[in-house]
Amino acid sequence: MDNRWIDISHPFSNKIGTWPGDTPFQFEVAYSKEETGSVNIGRFTTSVHTGTHADAPFHFDNEGSTIDQLDINMYIGRAKVVDVIGFDSIGREELQDVELDGVERLLLKTSYEVCVENFPSTIPVLKENIGAFLQEKGIFLIGVDHPSVDALDNKELPAHHALYQHGVHILENLLLQDIEPGDYELIALPLKIQGADGSPIRAVIRAI
Repeated sequence: MDNRWIDISHPFSNKIGTWPGDTPFQFEVAYSKEETGSVNIGRFTTSVHTGTHADAPFHFDNEGSTIDQLDINMYIGRAKVVDVIGFDSIGREELQDVELDGVERLLLKTSYEVCVENFPSTIPVLKENIGAFLQEKGIFLIGVDHPSVDALDNKELPAHHALYQHGVHILENLLLQDIEPGDYELIALPLKIQGADGSPIRAVIRAI
C-alpha cells in the first residue's frame, strides 16, 4: 500500500480564486537578498477564507470560539472520504446508507474537477439536517471541496449554524478531485491566529 502523504490543499498564488469582494491573496518579495545583504523576505496579504481553510464558530456567531481557541486534536486523526458527486444538496437522506460507524472526520467529494483559479458561481450545499445526523454518528469535523457549506449568496448560513449547534466543525475548499473514497489519516492544522474567525490550512491525507 502506498502510504505517502497526499496534499489536498489549494496552492496559494496571486491567481487563486477569492470570494467576491474579499481580500485577494497576494505574495511579493518585500526585500530582496540584494537589498538586505543576506536573505529574501516575503510578504503576503490574504483573507483567512481564501483557499483551503478552517472556519471558526466566531466566523458566523459573535459568541463562538475563535480559531486559536479550538482543540487542535480535532484536525488530526482518522477521516473518511465519501463520494457524493451528483447531489446538489447533501444531508441525512444522501448519507444515511453510507457506512459511517466509528467515523469522526468526514470529507465529502462533490466534484471530479476543481479549478483553483476560478471562484465557482454555484456549489453543492449541505442541508440543515446534516448537523444532527453527523452528531448522531459521532462525527465532529466535516470537510468539503468547495468554498462554503452553504449557498454562496445565502446570508442566513443555515448549514454553518446547524453544524455548530451539533458540535461539528468545518473545513472548506479541500482538493479531493483525485482522491479515491476510503479511509485516511488527516492532518489539517489551522494557524494559531489569536481572535481569528478562520485560518488557512495545509491539509494532507494518507491512506490507511
